[in-house]
Amino acid sequence: MVALPIDTAKFTGIICAVAPTPRIANRETGQVRVDRDTGQTVYQVGLCLMSGRSADVVTVNVPGEPSGVQNGVPVQVRDLVATPWENEGRHGVSFRATEIKPLTAPAASSASGSSATASGKGAGQ
Repeated sequence: MVALPIDTAKFTGIICAVAPTPRIANRETGQVRVDRDTGQTVYQVGLCLMSGRSADVVTVNVPGEPSGVQNGVPVQVRDLVATPWENEGRHGVSFRATEIKPLTAPAASSASGSSATASGKGAGQ
């Protein structure tokens, strides 16, 4: 199946709805899933994706524990993809990202960017 990239810039907000937990590969043994490329434990994070007046909560898999990501925290998601799947008559979409981290205070960086632009030292000058 083909992974479909998702442009996270189109969302009006992304908030952690369910804190990160290790993804279990084998429920009988409790063995956790490990990322093939990095060897890190795969974590699942419930994210609320907001767009306009609607919102959806999706579970996103990410290699490595997302540090500082907790319920209610706005987050930044890097390389989010959706992959449709089908298995024995069941089907759905799985979501994966390369990184999920808390959103740093955008007000502070915007304010400093605005003052730089106002003083004539902004981008393109």
